[in-house]
Amino acid sequence: MLATARVYNLRCPSPPTIFNQWKMDSQPKIGRGSSRSSSSPKADLRGDAISLREWQGWGTSSQIPTMVVDVIEDLKLLERDMDAQMSFGGLGGKLQGNLKVQEDKKHRAKYQALTDSEKKLQFFAARQIACRLLGSRGYLCQKCWLASEDCMCSKLVSCSLWHGIRFWLYMHPKDFLRQNNTGKLLWQTFGIQAASLCLYGIREHEEIMWNAFKLAGKSMVWCLYPNKNASAKSVQDICFHESLTSLEGQSPVTCGDNALNFILIDGTWSNSAAMFRRLKEHANLLWGEDLPCISLSVPGVSTMHKLRPQPSWDRTCTSAAAMGLLSELHLLPEFSSYGLDKQAEAVENALDVLLDALTARRLRMGRSITRRERHNNI
Repeated sequence: MLATARVYNLRCPSPPTIFNQWKMDSQPKIGRGSSRSSSSPKADLRGDAISLREWQGWGTSSQIPTMVVDVIEDLKLLERDMDAQMSFGGLGGKLQGNLKVQEDKKHRAKYQALTDSEKKLQFFAARQIACRLLGSRGYLCQKCWLASEDCMCSKLVSCSLWHGIRFWLYMHPKDFLRQNNTGKLLWQTFGIQAASLCLYGIREHEEIMWNAFKLAGKSMVWCLYPNKNASAKSVQDICFHESLTSLEGQSPVTCGDNALNFILIDGTWSNSAAMFRRLKEHANLLWGEDLPCISLSVPGVSTMHKLRPQPSWDRTCTSAAAMGLLSELHLLPEFSSYGLDKQAEAVENALDVLLDALTARRLRMGRSITRRERHNNI
């Protein structure tokens, strides 16, 4: 948790231009190197935002989302108008002080003024991420998302994921930069090209993911989601022979576009339903059909249950779900030669490292390392 107050200044390049049917209407941006009017309050704030290098250091290869830049500029403008500095701290590292009160009023007014539900979602997501970026800078390690004094990077062992598989971490903004988030372990273990971050409600991220799915084709995309109302298939029910045939003879460099794409929803169970609906809506727009779903025969029980109890035993954390998927795929004859069992073991080891780091932190802070169990059948 973010326990101490922190104050930061950030820097940002010009945002990218990406076409998408969800693209929001926005005012034209003044590019880097262009003339700027001294009467424009935001013109003075461009140099105080987050750099591309810093943004990508948190686990993504994308450009900085345009709306995140806009939110940061609004925060810096409010900071200047109030002659105050932003500070973050307390539970969740939230904005604090009188500036928080004024920012919340502006946020609510802007949110209520938006009449389109898509614009509301994008603004909500951008504000969450902007505040987390500002509040975590200089406090959390960019690689492992833990407080610097608890950094576990030296204990993590990287591993190559078989080039025929690509994970997509579809992450809720409220899980972004959470210290006990487990989805981050996948790109820390396999790399950001093998396990790509896609932030829910962030237009640029969702464009990248769905463009990749369009290129791969519906038969190469699966969402790992234990939805009882959907016709989810088990790993054993799916015939991967045709998909694997398209990968034969291709090198790791050339087969990326033809890899099996597995979406892992990374958020709380209360948030995952909305995230899954959004994925289904996209799939119907792209293919005219629901998103193909896959479920595990035996959901893995993560060691993180000790600190993060799940609502029922058939539900587990994101990395444990990926570990279970790799393990079940390894049992299929067509996948048995790709070392997926060793790759699942690498994820399990990363989970152990995270649990040890979080446990040590709680003990150092005098907090309990046992949590109330919540294994209700829902």
